[in-house]
Amino acid sequence: MLTCTAFLITLSFSGEPLTARYLIYIILCLLMLQAFIGIFLYRKRKRDLREIKEVISKIITNSYKSAEEIHLRGDLSELQKEIKTMFLKTQSDIANLKRLEQIRTEFLGNVSHELRTPIFAIQGFIETLLNGAIDDSSVNRSFLAKANQHTLNLSALLNDLIDISMIESGEMLLSFRYFNAYEFLEEIIQEFIPKAQEKNLSLILLPLDSSLKIYGDKQRLRQVMVNLIMNALKYTDAGSVTIGIADEAERCRIFIRDTGIGIPAEDLKRVFERFYRVDKDRSRMMGGTGLGLAIVKHIVEAHGFKVEVTSEPGKGSEFSFRVKK
Repeated sequence: MLTCTAFLITLSFSGEPLTARYLIYIILCLLMLQAFIGIFLYRKRKRDLREIKEVISKIITNSYKSAEEIHLRGDLSELQKEIKTMFLKTQSDIANLKRLEQIRTEFLGNVSHELRTPIFAIQGFIETLLNGAIDDSSVNRSFLAKANQHTLNLSALLNDLIDISMIESGEMLLSFRYFNAYEFLEEIIQEFIPKAQEKNLSLILLPLDSSLKIYGDKQRLRQVMVNLIMNALKYTDAGSVTIGIADEAERCRIFIRDTGIGIPAEDLKRVFERFYRVDKDRSRMMGGTGLGLAIVKHIVEAHGFKVEVTSEPGKGSEFSFRVKK
């Protein structure tokens, strides 16, 4: 390259015309220069591709434990950043897939167990009746009543499974509108008064503005309140269950407070998980499906808020959530 350049400079200063021989010589020099540059760039590109291929191969085979182990040469620094980003996203996707697979496996196991319990109970009562108990007036109606109760439990479980499936798949459509908060709560409480009276519990609605309107899906929020009040009555043996609304400027907080058995601190973070029960024996005995609080959590989150819970064993619990007004 230096020879060709010096030669051209010499000719330009000497004033001699460029003959055909000189032009051929120049062209050959330029071609050789281009060839050298091409070979250099080819080898460099081949080396770069080999290095990139090795890094990607290690990512595919999970050879890297962290993104910091990924290194490319200086002139590939921008590409290195992109590969590290891809690696981190891949690791995150793999972790999520593993978590979802574990959740799916646990869910199927829990569903199988929860379905098996009422089905086996119904089957047992029916077989006993068919084997002669149907003619025994002292037990036949009792067995039929118990079988019927288990069919109701099974129906409740299937309904909850349908709800949770619709919610988690995004098929649950919400219909937002304003409605009267007092009328909404009063109607629900009236439904639970007989249940509260059976347990000698006071079911209290604290005073609130009778003109207060809240914004949300009325039917789904009713489902939230029914689940929370039902749980409060189920786990309260003496005292009261109190429902109220606290005003918070552009929104309000609805709470359900009871004087029940309470929830241990280690269980508070898990009470909204599907099929998680603090008191498993009591829940099954009283017909709990284990999905109620999970449904509550999803519905409230679909309204843009979170369910909160505070509790102290032996003193009671308070569940609350916010809605716009």
